[in-house]
Amino acid sequence: MANILNNLQSTVIAGIVLLIAIIVVVGLAGHMPSFDHNWFAFLFRYLHVLSGVMWIGLLWYFNFVQIPNMGKIPDEQKPAIGKVIAPAALFWFRWGAMATIVTGLILAWMSGYLVHAIALGFTDAGVSTPIGIGMWLGTIMWFNVWFIIWPAQKKALGMVEVDADTKAKAANMAKMFSRTNTLLSIPLLYCMVAAQNGGFM
Repeated sequence: MANILNNLQSTVIAGIVLLIAIIVVVGLAGHMPSFDHNWFAFLFRYLHVLSGVMWIGLLWYFNFVQIPNMGKIPDEQKPAIGKVIAPAALFWFRWGAMATIVTGLILAWMSGYLVHAIALGFTDAGVSTPIGIGMWLGTIMWFNVWFIIWPAQKKALGMVEVDADTKAKAANMAKMFSRTNTLLSIPLLYCMVAAQNGGFM
C-alpha cells in the first residue's frame, strides 16, 4: 500500500481501479449502470464536478493559503514557492478550469439545456436560469484564468522577463482577478447545486 501512496500516479490509478470495483460490486447487486445516454450524461456531470474540485480547490488554496502567507515567508525561501510550487499549482489550476468548462458544456448539451441556459431561459423543469447564471459566472472565471491571471502570473513569477515595475503590476493584477474569481465562485457553486436541489423555487 505504501508503494501506491508514495507515487501520485499510482494513487490516482488506484482510485480509478477502486471506482471501477465499486461500480462492478454495486452492479452485481443488481444496480449495473445501463451505459445509455443518461449514464453518459451522468459521467460528464461526474467529470465536471471532479474537474471543478481541482479548479476551485486550487483557487481557494491560492486565496486562503498561499497569498495571505507569502509575507510571512523569509525572502530566501520565497523562490521555492515562485519557482516550484506556484508553477505546478498554476498548471493544474488552469487545466482544471479548462476541463471544468469543457465537461460542463458537454453536459449541458447532452442534457438538452445548453441554449436555454446560455440565454438564461427556462426549460419545462425550470432549472436552466440558475444553471445559466452559474455557467456565465464559470465562463467569466475561466476567461480570467486563461487570459488575465495566467499571463500576469507568468510575468510575476519570472517565466516571462519584464522589468520590476511590470512584474509588481502583474502580481497585483493576478491577485485581483484571482480574488474576483473567489468572489464569483460562491454564487456559482450555489447556482449549480441549487438549480436541481431546491435552492430556487
